Amino acid sequence: MSDMPQNQYRVVVGFDGSEGAKRALTWAADEARAHGGRLRAVYAWRPGEFGSEEEQVAIAKKRIEEGITEVLGENPGVDVETVSEPGHAAKVILDNAGDAQMLVVGSRGHGGFTGLLLGSVGQHVATHAETPVVVIVRP
Repeated sequence: MSDMPQNQYRVVVGFDGSEGAKRALTWAADEARAHGGRLRAVYAWRPGEFGSEEEQVAIAKKRIEEGITEVLGENPGVDVETVSEPGHAAKVILDNAGDAQMLVVGSRGHGGFTGLLLGSVGQHVATHAETPVVVIVRP
């Protein structure tokens, strides 16, 4: 992991490449910048979703890194740590939020029922997190 002091402000954001996740990433980066902190972007993927295990790891890492660059640019003005792990999105996000001061998710990600305001991952995260959660809704 990182050699960052334990007491530095950290914002964790769930990221799946969806429009809601992009808005959440932007908001989370602004929040981390405002507090002189760091940002941890978390991308979860389903094992067996694509290719061999090595290919899955490489593709997931590429997806989150490209997503971060697309949304925040080459120089985001905040230290960004990316995490891509296999597993259910809500569990992976919560597992990576233990040392954070804030957890941010978008209101809707990929899949599901588009008419719902809060998706199943956001709802699970919001009800099970041990840190404050911000849900970024669409404008």
